[in-house]
Amino acid sequence: MDINTKQLKKNAFRVTKKRGFTASRIRVPGGHLEAKFLSMIQNISETYGDGTLHITSRQGFEIPGIKFEDMTKVNELLQPIIEGLNINQKDKGTGYSASGTRNITACVGNRVCPYACYDTTAFAQKIEKAIFPNDLHFKIALTGCPNDCAKVRMHDFGIMGMTQPEYEKDMCVDCGACVRVCKKKSVGALKEVNYKVERNPEKCIGCGECVLNCPMGAWTRSEKKYYRLTLLGRTGKKNPRLGEDFIKWVDEESIIKIILNTYDYVEHYIDPSAPGGKEHIGYIVDRTGFEEFKKWALKEVKLPEIAEVFTPVYWKGVKY
Repeated sequence: MDINTKQLKKNAFRVTKKRGFTASRIRVPGGHLEAKFLSMIQNISETYGDGTLHITSRQGFEIPGIKFEDMTKVNELLQPIIEGLNINQKDKGTGYSASGTRNITACVGNRVCPYACYDTTAFAQKIEKAIFPNDLHFKIALTGCPNDCAKVRMHDFGIMGMTQPEYEKDMCVDCGACVRVCKKKSVGALKEVNYKVERNPEKCIGCGECVLNCPMGAWTRSEKKYYRLTLLGRTGKKNPRLGEDFIKWVDEESIIKIILNTYDYVEHYIDPSAPGGKEHIGYIVDRTGFEEFKKWALKEVKLPEIAEVFTPVYWKGVKY
């Protein structure tokens, strides 16, 4: 069967080692879905695949062993899953409209974890609605707190939950619990002064340990949600490196706008001769310089007053 592999991959099917067979990739933004979709995925695997399922490193699913001629039928069966996960689609019944932007990954968030500062799944789904479909190769990950269980610093955009802890002096009994836990489990941003606690806002990373460990409820999480945005971590063959801090105390709308601006930046500067038409964002930034990227990224972005932008930003890592 004559197959356009470029179109196949754009439709979120994978070229596999087995001749004449492909694998379907299923998006699950934020890694969270209703259990009812699992039986639908099982049906596709057993009917048109090889009866197995791979849970990807990006929290999606991959169904191997699908014949090329069955892709249209698989796309039809994927439709209720695509609609149920509220994923943007150009034409119903034709599967995914792109595969460039990888599945947005997230830790379990504050729906379950007491350490998480926000609902990671909800924010991941919000980002999904704003950016998908797109053929550019972006990787985005969210984690609920600075524990970084989702390893967001290994992604193009790492989103780390923060809270601006609020302190009610009259409720404090000077037990020292918050100061001790901040010193042992965090960065030592708290100290006792005249039998009350003072917080160093420049040092604070917004982890919320003080909130969790105060027996009197003197510390509470801020109503507004804030984040630390890290940039351009990557693995791979050439110069793997961890993402570096770009903005501290940034809000959701600013993050989404920065990501959308980065699509414009990449489309403007991408090397058309790059293999497969793909070039990692980090290589483009290395070529154009960080200040040029920053100019594009922050275009029309309205940051909160407390936001701290790190500039310049330098990346380290293994070089070959």
